[in-house]
Amino acid sequence: MIQLKKARHDIFTEEIEKIVPYHRMYGKEYCLPSVTLYSEEEALQLKYASELLDSVYTKTLRFTQRYLPDTFLQEQLGIPAALIPAARMEVPGHGVSRQDYIIQPDGSMKCIENNTDTPTGIPETSYLAPKLIAAHTDGYRATSSEMRSHIKQAFSSLLTHYEQVGLSGSVAFTCYDGHLEDKCNTSYLMEIVRELGYKVLYAPLSELEITRNDGLYYQGERISVLYRLYPLEYLVYDEAEDTGAQVGEWLLDLVTQEKLGLINPAQSIITQSKGFMALIWSLFERHEEASDLLEEPLFTEEELQAITDFMLPTYYDPVLFHQNEVPYVAKSYWGREGKGTSLYHSNGTLQEREWGQSEDGNLEEVQSYYGQQPVIYQQRCMMEEVKVHREEGLYTGYLLTGVYVIGGRYSGLLPRVGGRITGDMAYYCPAAVSVSGTGKEEDDR
Repeated sequence: MIQLKKARHDIFTEEIEKIVPYHRMYGKEYCLPSVTLYSEEEALQLKYASELLDSVYTKTLRFTQRYLPDTFLQEQLGIPAALIPAARMEVPGHGVSRQDYIIQPDGSMKCIENNTDTPTGIPETSYLAPKLIAAHTDGYRATSSEMRSHIKQAFSSLLTHYEQVGLSGSVAFTCYDGHLEDKCNTSYLMEIVRELGYKVLYAPLSELEITRNDGLYYQGERISVLYRLYPLEYLVYDEAEDTGAQVGEWLLDLVTQEKLGLINPAQSIITQSKGFMALIWSLFERHEEASDLLEEPLFTEEELQAITDFMLPTYYDPVLFHQNEVPYVAKSYWGREGKGTSLYHSNGTLQEREWGQSEDGNLEEVQSYYGQQPVIYQQRCMMEEVKVHREEGLYTGYLLTGVYVIGGRYSGLLPRVGGRITGDMAYYCPAAVSVSGTGKEEDDR
């Protein structure tokens, strides 16, 4: 971790605040005036791992959509029944997705989850990191310099797909209007799509209007494609405040009727489910059986090796961990920002549980929501301990490395430093690698 030499107000300028005004959140720093330095070898390994695992996730997604019954999607993946028809629709890609990795003290890397429904951190990785590293460091380069172009190509592919099924009108972008971080992420993506030449508009979530079996509208204008920074596991249960109409289900009906396209598409809920990680491990352990069903190998030898090297044993119950006295992590299926995650010692006793920072202070509601969800159990691995400078003084935390994979391609890193469970109060320090031949990497370390 490299602390930048300039004062915070000289780094997070008015220009940067226009794109990333939430560099301070909850009354404290979120983006720190520091850089997370990765070796070139680490960056290349993360690229290799993330692109291979993206292929594993995609193959498992198609296997799920084509061969697994609704009961499996409901019971083992936790997908609400009303979401399943839309989730089975095959769409080329997700839009933006991010895998989260732990780089262990011995240098080995493990992907602990995959964020495919509503990943954020986009402006700080795509815009802030290259700008900050270019302006305030010498001898380093950002890992995410191609992220914006990859987003453009991935969205172009999805929009072309939707045009081919007759969805060629306005592209609307929506989220909770009062959530600054979500709105900035949404607006950033909207401007990229505007650059592609599409007619775009921003529509606050509360102002969208739906006519059952007809279409989705904003201020009287019909929407063909909707980018929504709003979790599908929330949307499916949405009701109209005045009538109680099941508007969430109505919207999903429009998707299955091909009257509305979604980005990220409804299929992304399958890969977002923590149960999906357990499914991959089950297919890995029973690869011959799965391949017999397909009459060809489900995964290549390289992909099988990638699962061994970069994934962790993950199950629907903790029996094997208990029997073998292996420490493990329990994760709620729809846990976000660490909420609903628990760490267990090798003897099966609870060490720590995370509920996050509730903006309205309603911790009881958060605990009820995440605590009642089904849970998967994943082997625990060691996180690297790092020190970062902040306004309150030196902070010792643990590094989690997000790896964006957009359109199947590695697109940059999102480093966060927080507790043993990375929650919504973790710090962001932009990712950099040493420019080849400078020799600066060893000097700073």
